[in-house]
Amino acid sequence: MEIKKLDYDFSVCKVADYSKVNLESDFCFIGKTDEENSLVCLTEAVPDNTTERDDGWKAFRIQGVLDFSLIGILSKISALLAENKIGIFAVSTYNTDYILTKRENFEKAIQVLENAGYTIV
Repeated sequence: MEIKKLDYDFSVCKVADYSKVNLESDFCFIGKTDEENSLVCLTEAVPDNTTERDDGWKAFRIQGVLDFSLIGILSKISALLAENKIGIFAVSTYNTDYILTKRENFEKAIQVLENAGYTIV
């Protein structure tokens, strides 16, 4: 399985609303519940109506389109990283999964996955 490193800095945020979110950005993940409006975006695109934010995230994605019948892909990756004391923030899209780690753990995470047989591109 291929893992693609994304060469961007990301932020995980809470926003008052989505009116100032740049939906045209290459990366913009939103999640709305009855308790919050969450946003994961490029650090350079954090909107000014952010109420809380956590900067310093790097990301990689599982390459290709993952069929919904595939089981355990994210679980295996998160378990490998957890065994190595690397926390993650995962975002799933219709096609695939994105895994974010804090910047200081990113290269270690990539090395762990490569050592486990994943191809890094």
